[in-house]
Amino acid sequence: MIEKKLTDKRLERLVDQIARTYRGDSGINFIDAANLPVRGQILEVLDLLFEVLFPGHTGTKAVSQSNVKYVVGDLLSQIYAGLVDQVKRAYQYQCRIRKCADCNCEKMSRKVTLELLGELPRIRELLKGDVCAAYDGDPAARSYEEIVISYPCIIAIGVHRIAHELHVRQVPLIPRIMSECAHAKTGIDIHPGAVIGKNFFIDHGTGVVIGETTIIGDNVKIYQGTTLGAMSFRRDQRGRIIKGGKRHPTIEDDVTIYAEATILGDVTIGKGAIIGGNTWIKESVPPGVTVSSPNPDLIYRKHKKVTAGRP
Repeated sequence: MIEKKLTDKRLERLVDQIARTYRGDSGINFIDAANLPVRGQILEVLDLLFEVLFPGHTGTKAVSQSNVKYVVGDLLSQIYAGLVDQVKRAYQYQCRIRKCADCNCEKMSRKVTLELLGELPRIRELLKGDVCAAYDGDPAARSYEEIVISYPCIIAIGVHRIAHELHVRQVPLIPRIMSECAHAKTGIDIHPGAVIGKNFFIDHGTGVVIGETTIIGDNVKIYQGTTLGAMSFRRDQRGRIIKGGKRHPTIEDDVTIYAEATILGDVTIGKGAIIGGNTWIKESVPPGVTVSSPNPDLIYRKHKKVTAGRP
């Protein structure tokens, strides 16, 4: 009994100590923040969006030519209701931070959601091109269905094409939640601000990083471990990083970037260039040029013959 009382007192003191750490905090706790978007609900909306983009691919809904309009209509209704609520929460969060007094978050959320839904036919056409690029670019691919169902790049690129539309409309929080979900699933990290053209293929994909201000043209293919990153960050007089500004590469049409290549800064990789694996690039590359690193010096040693029964 005495031990229980002592434990209760220690826990009570610990509660007080932890509660004091919450005072004055913003951003790392969510007390009195009922208007924040809910990550789980956003991911549910994302799953519904993929059902529209690739109808029937999950097997959760039986889709046929006779019922496809009914299925899509039902999906769009669910997406609209769910996304309007989450976008409204994101705007309310932003208004709280900025202390806005005259924003109509409900109206703004409905407008943005309808605009995103209006982009779905175009996004679907882009994804068709991405699937074709994967099929044409990977000799191991046996069918388009295999690519849609199993290739991580389709998840990452599909999520990006959705998140990017919300990003360019300046919706807070939600685009990053979507992109980081894809990152966690696939190992491919694409910032929703990146601009990506048609027929984009990421082969294998693990460890790919594409930064916020990256611009990628049409018919670009990149391999695992590629980084399209920033080289340095401008800072203000107090040493804080200055947000914004072009700081990531521009990759022009028909470029191939092989595994573990690192391209840093606001440089341009010209049309048709080939960037070899394990290269480190901090300067622009002219069109049609191949960049490669020298072969490493390999050392070959003949194994000593081991006699049976002896170490």
